[in-house]
Amino acid sequence: MAKPRFYHPHPMRLGDIVTLSDNASAHATRALRLQLGDSLCLFNGDGHDYQCVLTRLGKTASTAEVKLKTFIRKESPLQITLLQGISSGTRMDYTIQKATELGVTSIQALATERSVVKLSAERAEKRLAHWQNIVYSACEQCGRATIPTVLAPLSLSQWLAKEAGTVSSRLLLNPVGATRLADISHSHQSIALLIGAEGGLTEAEIRLASQHGFQSVVLGPRILRTETAALTAITVMQSLWGDF
Repeated sequence: MAKPRFYHPHPMRLGDIVTLSDNASAHATRALRLQLGDSLCLFNGDGHDYQCVLTRLGKTASTAEVKLKTFIRKESPLQITLLQGISSGTRMDYTIQKATELGVTSIQALATERSVVKLSAERAEKRLAHWQNIVYSACEQCGRATIPTVLAPLSLSQWLAKEAGTVSSRLLLNPVGATRLADISHSHQSIALLIGAEGGLTEAEIRLASQHGFQSVVLGPRILRTETAALTAITVMQSLWGDF
């Protein structure tokens, strides 16, 4: 059975005695019923796993000693930035969770014209923390030791003005006038993938993105939900050019 694996948001060195987070401690002791001397794995996003043994169990705090540091080779050769229109309900959570499992490098939440969810500054900050916690949990499950970043919501125009020049290949899902994803030529590792929220991108947004070098691609004859579109496109790219 695989060792339990938890995110630990602090630097670690061999021999350190580290205090588990409240969530990790509760899960280790109550759900998994680990005992003193049992092994577990911690990671902090630096690309390594830290093999540890439990040295103390408590209701409020548990500690573990770092015994071994191992570099983890699970990152995709593709550096995919998912530009995801903010979707409603649990759709955004699901998209972020699965995109992390599929190997994206970062996730930029976009307040698109058809986004149903409208976030105030306070709500955006809370939602951002919530999304990043989803990423941590997804990394715990899938074995990644490098953590994708979820970036604070921007409008499409704001992102284009700020970041468009940082990626080599720019793709947007657009069922009209598009090329099949499998038919496009690809020679870059850095990719920005633009996905609209429910209802897709508006004509104005598609036109704006196209003016900034985005190429329209289509996945097939059927119209996909926003969460299905994002995850399908990432899967296809990983299959064509990545590590699937």
